Amino acid sequence: MSFFEEWVELDLNPVISFSSNAKITYSNSEAQFLLSRIKQKELFELALKHAPKSFGAETSYIDLTIKNYTFYAITVKYENEDEIHMKLYKSAMVKKESKLNIQNVNNTNIFTLLDLAISSNKIKNDINYIKNYDPSIPDFKLDASSFIKTLGQIFEAFNDASTINCSIMLKIGEYIRIEGKKYSLITVEITSDKTSNLSSVQHRDDTSFILSCEDNKATIDLPLLI
Repeated sequence: MSFFEEWVELDLNPVISFSSNAKITYSNSEAQFLLSRIKQKELFELALKHAPKSFGAETSYIDLTIKNYTFYAITVKYENEDEIHMKLYKSAMVKKESKLNIQNVNNTNIFTLLDLAISSNKIKNDINYIKNYDPSIPDFKLDASSFIKTLGQIFEAFNDASTINCSIMLKIGEYIRIEGKKYSLITVEITSDKTSNLSSVQHRDDTSFILSCEDNKATIDLPLLI
């Protein structure tokens, strides 16, 4: 796998390639989560709807909600009649932005907090934890107590899993606006290899991060407060 192939694979936005007869020829990891909930025919039709009128690429700004996903833009590209490529851009859940509380936060190493939560949970089970961290992310301000509590609840909900994937990445091209200021987003994704009930995970809207849950995936978005 080349650098660019690996970079697309790690992208937190769905990237999908279709053949001319609507068959998927490529989908990155994020797209595979999307495809587990949405029929590929719907996504192919979406790509056709927003495709440029001639060869090339076109980005359209949209307000689209599908299942648990909200998208703010779509890019469609094709250079011949045999294949078409699509990238969807996930929204940062704007409706919750104004409720985020960034008053009582402290400078913290997020990798240390996630490692601590993993170590605590390892005592209770034999789950295999796979970590994928972006080492370029610096220490930043967050509510460590609420973050650790939420991580513990997520891991507890995933106790029947045999493998849990944990990633910490910078969201490329996405930001959140709080009190008139724009911040980049750090995203923590925790994925189980088995479907779990995440309804027990409690989260207040006035914490310093945004939590979204699916059947086997929990995502925590945090503003990068330096």
